[in-house]
Amino acid sequence: MRPDVRPGRGAPENRTPTRFNLKVREADGDWLDAREEQDGGAPPLRTSVTVEHPKTIISRNQSPDVGFDRSINPYRGCEHGCIYCFARPTHAYHDLSPGLDFESRLFAKPDAAKLLRAELGRRGYQVRPIAMGTNTDPYQPIEAKWRITRSILEVLAETRHPVTITTKSDRVTRDIDILAQMAAQGLAGVALSVTSLTPAISRTLEPRAPAPRKRLAAVRRLADAGVPTYVSIAPVVPGITDDELEEIVAAAADAGAIGVFFLPVRLPFEVAPLFRAWLDEHFPDRAGKVMHIIQSLRGGRDNDPDFFTRMRGKGPWAALLRTRFERAVKAHGLNIEKRPLRTDLFEPPQGDQLRLL
Repeated sequence: MRPDVRPGRGAPENRTPTRFNLKVREADGDWLDAREEQDGGAPPLRTSVTVEHPKTIISRNQSPDVGFDRSINPYRGCEHGCIYCFARPTHAYHDLSPGLDFESRLFAKPDAAKLLRAELGRRGYQVRPIAMGTNTDPYQPIEAKWRITRSILEVLAETRHPVTITTKSDRVTRDIDILAQMAAQGLAGVALSVTSLTPAISRTLEPRAPAPRKRLAAVRRLADAGVPTYVSIAPVVPGITDDELEEIVAAAADAGAIGVFFLPVRLPFEVAPLFRAWLDEHFPDRAGKVMHIIQSLRGGRDNDPDFFTRMRGKGPWAALLRTRFERAVKAHGLNIEKRPLRTDLFEPPQGDQLRLL
């Protein structure tokens, strides 16, 4: 047992990364909950939220293998605690650990809607769909209090701006009133991420994310409301969740999803040692096998950062996963209907004076 392990958290360690030559920081108790240790184990972590005041809210990218060129992240860090999260290394920029710090020391951007309104109102703004949930989850637990994601959606609905959302949370159905209205205009689509249908595995991989059955129920509610809804099987972890691939595709179809997609697990930077420690902690009987398969998918490395192959994987294992996935998709009649989002309805936000006229 590692001394950093905490009940209900994903990462088994909390070491500061060495990429930036920072001093390694071990758990020292200053970020632990004030409660006394229970049952002889370490106390749970207390989640803290720091207010952040960025100057802009739309992030842009030019990645050739990403299907969007702009995104919004209302939060930094994510309380869901998914061990495989490729966003974990971003916490290192704050001199925080991509381990437990990433899932317990969060940042919120309450001015997001105000910033978005200003950016959409700039002369020459070119409309393309804004992606949410591309780095950290916009519907993680703190959204219930902060409601930053909803405030962003309100601006997008007002200006008729297209948006896509990816989330692991059924909390997305809280905003079904806005999403259904936008979907009726061809302006919104939602993807629910489902990595496993086995509760024990899901609790280990994603300790604070809603149960898989709740996510599938959210797919049904969104679909019934007319929102184009997809299921993201991301990531597929070989030796842990790959045997459920066909079952998840079938469950997605039963829930009313119009499409599904999958991605093999990625382990960039500090995620790789965290994932190895997680395997040693929870699956010591197969840790070596899992890493061997991952390396076969990634050209002999823990991670492949190259464009295109990083999303698909390489070699026989990648080909086998694609074949199984394509057969399951065809059997259930998914990925046939295409619903591109409209960009021709956009209306720039009006100033306060014009609203009075």
